[in-house]
Amino acid sequence: MHRVQLHYTLSRDAGDALIRNPLPEMLQAVAEHGSISGAARALGLSYRHVWGALKRWEEQLGGELIVWGKGQAAQLSAFGSKLLWAERQAQARLAPQIAALHADLERAFAVAFDEHAHVLTLYASHDDALVALRAHAAAQSDADAPLHLDIRFTGSVDAIRALNEGRCTLAGFHTVEQPAAPSLTARTYKPLLQPGLHKIIGFARRTQGLIVAPGNPLGLASLADVARTGARFVNRPLGSGTRVLLDDLLAQAGLDVQHIAGYTRDEPSHTAVAQAVAAGTADVGMGIELAARARGLGFVPLLQERYHLACLKASLDQPATQALRTLLQTPAWHAQMATLAGYTPLHCGEVLAMSRVLPWWRFARKKDGARAGNTPGSARNKP
Repeated sequence: MHRVQLHYTLSRDAGDALIRNPLPEMLQAVAEHGSISGAARALGLSYRHVWGALKRWEEQLGGELIVWGKGQAAQLSAFGSKLLWAERQAQARLAPQIAALHADLERAFAVAFDEHAHVLTLYASHDDALVALRAHAAAQSDADAPLHLDIRFTGSVDAIRALNEGRCTLAGFHTVEQPAAPSLTARTYKPLLQPGLHKIIGFARRTQGLIVAPGNPLGLASLADVARTGARFVNRPLGSGTRVLLDDLLAQAGLDVQHIAGYTRDEPSHTAVAQAVAAGTADVGMGIELAARARGLGFVPLLQERYHLACLKASLDQPATQALRTLLQTPAWHAQMATLAGYTPLHCGEVLAMSRVLPWWRFARKKDGARAGNTPGSARNKP
């Protein structure tokens, strides 16, 4: 079976055709002009080019495209005529979809040719407020410097690693308020974030808890209840911030992962966890309040956490990062975030001291008044 591969062309003058293919164009020219030479003149190509191209297509497609009778003009073969017919039929049937795709591509590439537009790549732990932020930024089409957010949702750990490897400009991750130095949260993120190299931008406070069936029929109020009742749990993957949070909470409650039925089953997002509970394939899972409310589910709040945006210090003053910080600090965005269940704007767009939000970093003041930090690799500045 022959397969179709789509291509597109970027040009100042690409013509009006929604989709083009040189083979049907050549076949149409031969049918109209009755010769290879006539088709070549009509297309502005050389005889040799058209002849060679048709022969290559005959070999690739496994059929004769052009036939000649003695003393007669060149004609399309039955196979060539069917190919031309099929192309016309496909374009006629798919014209609306092709036009929509064409318009979407042109809009997308218009950003690349707009010297004032900014594109910011963000790898982030799954967060519905970021989805709303992307739409909010895109809606500011009349802005002097439009901002387009290219968001890839992944685990918190993978997001920061992507930042450190240069695959994104910002990384979204979340922690509890004032995480303790010996916690799993600290042990997970401390090796990935370094004072002097990274900067933390405030974003939101959000509520994490147990997503349960409507009315909470099992009466779950804590992780201890989940363990005691044997409720079917659905987890988040390794490397996700919620998995790190869960393991910290289990340790604080003196619970082993073996006490949680379904600990090894995971879903890729808060939305997917909520869907598993809504579908009845799980009784409970850890997630954000908004995911539960959006599906009419019950929600048991367990704690408030902070959602942070991390960047390298070198990118803090880049125009795209500045444009995002400006947008985050607007009253319009604060008002929109406040409508999201379980969310509160918190130091939105502000650059925060790392020791303030990640307090496992301790900074001592030297006798001469200079600041000293316990940055990794500094023998004199041990924690």
